[in-house]
Amino acid sequence: MVKIGQIELGEFPLLLAPMEDVSDPPFRAVCKENGADLMYTEFISSEGLIRDAAKSVQKLDIFEYERPIGIQLFGSDIETMRSCAEIATRANPDLIDINYGCPVKNVACKGAGAALLQDIPKMVKMTEAVVKATHLPVTVKTRLGWDESTKNIEEVAERLQDIGIQALTVHGRTRVQMYKGSADWTLIARIKENSRIQIPIFGNGDIDTPEKALEYRNRFGVDGIMIGRASIGYPWIFNEIKHYFRTGEMMAPPTLAQRVEACRKHLEFSVRWKGEITGILEMRRHYTNYFKGLNHFKPYRMRLVESLSYPELNSILDEISDVFSQAEPVTA
Repeated sequence: MVKIGQIELGEFPLLLAPMEDVSDPPFRAVCKENGADLMYTEFISSEGLIRDAAKSVQKLDIFEYERPIGIQLFGSDIETMRSCAEIATRANPDLIDINYGCPVKNVACKGAGAALLQDIPKMVKMTEAVVKATHLPVTVKTRLGWDESTKNIEEVAERLQDIGIQALTVHGRTRVQMYKGSADWTLIARIKENSRIQIPIFGNGDIDTPEKALEYRNRFGVDGIMIGRASIGYPWIFNEIKHYFRTGEMMAPPTLAQRVEACRKHLEFSVRWKGEITGILEMRRHYTNYFKGLNHFKPYRMRLVESLSYPELNSILDEISDVFSQAEPVTA
């Protein structure tokens, strides 16, 4: 049984990665329904939270059916992060996660996210401040290092465990790599082989099929896997992986009806949570993946992304269901 503090996650949990502008409550709802064992909010700016910025505060929204769920924070100032850990704790998540992995310029160049990989002593002090500011378990998500010459994740794992984190997720790339090339899990495996490491170690990067999930579980010995981009518009990946682990066989891909239903649920929650216009606009990035593999789908995708009417979008989804149910099967 994998545990973070007292949170039981099963024998080999599958985690939904915190993804900016993706991992909001509507998206998390469909992923939870389809097998995600632990989820995180989008990363929340500590500076925004301190300033009471509306967007940052809204990201604290969590719902009972999502549990267990963590709130993820990022920032460059230790005292601000400490204060934000207190604020996040009052939102009553199951854990607090610190982002030391985001590689994007407007985060890293401000000294937050993956930038802390260039200053391990500061990372340790910041983490310790967060640990002391909350009674909740604190976890960390990070990368192998800043670049090829500074892959310091083994040191990071030991030092962060020593000051109290209760799980570590490692994305198998450096910051300089961004999301290019292949993720390298060999250093993640070495952390697991380290007899000093007692906390769960989760691997992240490039898991997009059940076969790869099983291969990486067996090859690298991690305690669980975090899945990000492969789940966008395809929440079924979590249950597909679990089914493959149990049976050695691939689960049948979602039917057209299941795809339409999931998309409709996602859209409905998005509109309800964010308001009609914002909810509709933020759904646009998901349609292509929900209906990936449908031949001649482009005209319908264009109508979906161009419409600003919730009733019209539901009508288009009805039309997709009618038209394509008589067409060739959906393929993943």
